[in-house]
Amino acid sequence: MTDAFPIALVGPSSKERKYDRQLRLWAASGQQALEQSRVLLVNSDGAIDGRNTTVGGVAGVETLKNLVLPGVSGFTIVDPAIVTEADLGVNFFLEESSLGKSRAQETCAFLTELNPDVAGDYRSEPILELLKQPDFLSDYKIVVVSGPIKRSSLDALTDAAESLGIPLIYVRSVGFYSVFSLQLPSEFPIVETHPDPESTQDLRLLNPWPELHSAASAITNLDALDDHDHGHVPYILILLHYLDKWKAEHGGKAPENYKEKTAFREYVRAGARTNTPEGGEENFDEAVAAVLKSINPWSLRSNIREIFEMDKCKNLDADSDNFWIIASALKEFYTKHAVLPLPGSLPDMKAKSADYIALQNIYKSKASEDIKEVLDTVRAIETRLCSRTVPIAEKEIEVFCKNASHVKVICGHRIPHITIDASQTLKATRSNFGNPDSVISVYVAFEALDAIVDGIQNGRLPATALDDDATWDATIERLLLTIAEDEKSLSEDEDVRDRVSKAAKELRRTEGGELHNISSLTGGLVSQEALKVLTRHRSEMFRL
Repeated sequence: MTDAFPIALVGPSSKERKYDRQLRLWAASGQQALEQSRVLLVNSDGAIDGRNTTVGGVAGVETLKNLVLPGVSGFTIVDPAIVTEADLGVNFFLEESSLGKSRAQETCAFLTELNPDVAGDYRSEPILELLKQPDFLSDYKIVVVSGPIKRSSLDALTDAAESLGIPLIYVRSVGFYSVFSLQLPSEFPIVETHPDPESTQDLRLLNPWPELHSAASAITNLDALDDHDHGHVPYILILLHYLDKWKAEHGGKAPENYKEKTAFREYVRAGARTNTPEGGEENFDEAVAAVLKSINPWSLRSNIREIFEMDKCKNLDADSDNFWIIASALKEFYTKHAVLPLPGSLPDMKAKSADYIALQNIYKSKASEDIKEVLDTVRAIETRLCSRTVPIAEKEIEVFCKNASHVKVICGHRIPHITIDASQTLKATRSNFGNPDSVISVYVAFEALDAIVDGIQNGRLPATALDDDATWDATIERLLLTIAEDEKSLSEDEDVRDRVSKAAKELRRTEGGELHNISSLTGGLVSQEALKVLTRHRSEMFRL
């Protein structure tokens, strides 16, 4: 009797309900990556010469908040500062009972209340002391640095992060201005790039595999079909049917140029029936609309061609990242077949459900065959690299194959600073100064602020330097001269100096202090970039 009762449907788990919105954004793979990521927040270097230049770090805390909520594995806050009354006015993760206590400890306690799944930790030592521990940074997947911080500390952090291939974000928020920079490893691969869905369609109409060609060949006589069946033939099969007829009349060649494709489009349009109640057939309209974008020879995109030519793809070893092993297997697949694995997805189209499902199964079966071939190649490579004991997960290979055409490797760079040696930074900075709408003047003003704070921290400048007009003017002049390369070109553009001085006034007005609403907004922007890095997803539609 129990067999007569329907099996109970299994609803989403409590975890799936909790993270439902973000699972829709970056799927289970992204969420898994997030839950395996620890974040390091460096919030200050501590008190300097008795002057409270450590008030702030709010942008960093707000960034961390937006990483705790979606469920990172854990975080560590490095901040030697003690909570002051000034902190209470800008940091919502402190309260009056926090006065005089460790700011790292108090902030950590309140942040962990947001999500019990996240483990929080704190350290009250300066970051330079912690970096002396050999394995301190290795557990973290990203480092967020929220100024003010000594330039020597920042340089040590960027060097250590670069050597370990750990991304780092440097963020500063003062008054109504904020800036942040992202340092990525020299080669940072992204598989799930979330391109426009239309750009991912790969129908293979000009080189159909046998099963797809057989499905189209089964329609031997469109004219013999009744109106209902004729109006529900999937447009992919319509195009394949007329391509065969076109090739028979043109020496076996498909339409190649725009003129021929336009003629082929009219050839297809002529096959539609107009004596229907709707005055036409939607499936033929879909076929006509798809001619120009679908009747094209397949070609390898430049982004994946560049990956195939990279040394890490050509020269594998036991320490090679999963990405490069799969990319190498993919290269072997391309060399053999002159195409990449079929994604297997189909667009919506006018068709009978049974016909659409049958066509969909043809594409899915072909995609599964291609993935299986790449999987076998990956396993062969793993066997060749004898010391690799943990095989790459089949799901990871499947995701790579489905996104193969749009996989990217981003070439990262260090956090930019205006120095004589930073030729690339200076080149970009000079080109932006000619644009009156550019915000590069704010960047230069922040560089001046960092230089002055660094001078105070290291004893080169008095504690009152932040309020000194002469110090600001001299610092700005030195930075502008470095960018301009010579005094003549700088003197020719007084507007540049005025824009930087105007931006610097805002930083001086607030004495290096933060406004919570601006820092909160900045934290949202920074965390968005951090989430892209941690989940290895990239999309212009990525919004929280």
